[in-house]
Amino acid sequence: MTEVAVAGAKRGCLSVLAVLLALAVLAVGAAAWLWQDHARFADTPLAARAPSVVVAPGDSVRGVLRKLREAGVDAGHDANWLLLARQVGAAGHIKVGEYALQPPLSPRTLLTRMRDGRVIQYRFTVVEGWNIRQLRAALKAATPLQHVTTDLDDAALMARLGFPGQHPEGRFLPETYLYQRGDSDLDVLARAHKAMDSALAEAWARRADDLPLRSADEALILASIIEKETALAAERPQIAGVFARRLKLGMKLQTDPTVIYGLGSSYDGNIRRRDLDTDTPYNTYTRTGLTPTPIAMPGRAALDAAVRPAPGSALYFVAVGDGTGAHVFSDDYAGHTAAVARYLQRRRASQAEPPVTPP
Repeated sequence: MTEVAVAGAKRGCLSVLAVLLALAVLAVGAAAWLWQDHARFADTPLAARAPSVVVAPGDSVRGVLRKLREAGVDAGHDANWLLLARQVGAAGHIKVGEYALQPPLSPRTLLTRMRDGRVIQYRFTVVEGWNIRQLRAALKAATPLQHVTTDLDDAALMARLGFPGQHPEGRFLPETYLYQRGDSDLDVLARAHKAMDSALAEAWARRADDLPLRSADEALILASIIEKETALAAERPQIAGVFARRLKLGMKLQTDPTVIYGLGSSYDGNIRRRDLDTDTPYNTYTRTGLTPTPIAMPGRAALDAAVRPAPGSALYFVAVGDGTGAHVFSDDYAGHTAAVARYLQRRRASQAEPPVTPP
């Protein structure tokens, strides 16, 4: 009787152990499946209707997840996102900013970017030779840049930048500047102004010994004139040499871009004899020396040319007129007159040619 009871008890214990073992196997299997499913979620590219999502100050992981759902991201359960945020160290450390949602982008990559603050970067380029009106118009059209300077005149703008009384022309370095959503046009201008200050100081520090310029500001003015005279980098030092020699000799610079700048909005694309004869502070045909301010935003190459002009004896230059933008340099007025005649002849010939009818 006792042996039978013991045997039955053993069989009962074995049955319980078998059930527990089976449950354990199922639990392990289920856990493994859940883990694999979570791993697939973490590394599967997302699909979204919106191109980006914006994380605002104070947004938690749940708040960001709510915005992702609104943007059309339906991947994973909320628990997947919360667990993954803890795994990658994003929980409590998500940075403010705008983040791209374009594929291929996995939840793991997205949360890692949010943890590291790898926000969308936009580009704004200050073009060599722009004047301040063109620069401000381009800033006004830039998106998603915040526009806080639209209603400011140039004087108020420079005061906001911390340079009251400074003329804005030429003070912003032509380069490409990165910005993110939430930045303003004033932020971009402040960086461009600082970059120009630095580039100008570097250029002035390596200036030639016999330079006919008294200050870095005069170098900036000359660089702006050089910038507007030619788009060919190889010619900038030569043109700088012509202007430097003219300044040393007390000759007028006689450069058209300064006249055009002086005409302002009345310039219609043509310079007439009366424009050259009408005196303005910027007319280098009627006044000796540099203009009172820069006439454009010079790039680094123009700055370098202004402080290290090429040696030589040329005092004149005129466009070749062959469409390349190149110039002919002359030592005396007779040679210059001949070069001008050749330029006019090429111009008349090009205007007389009948239009080409495409086949």
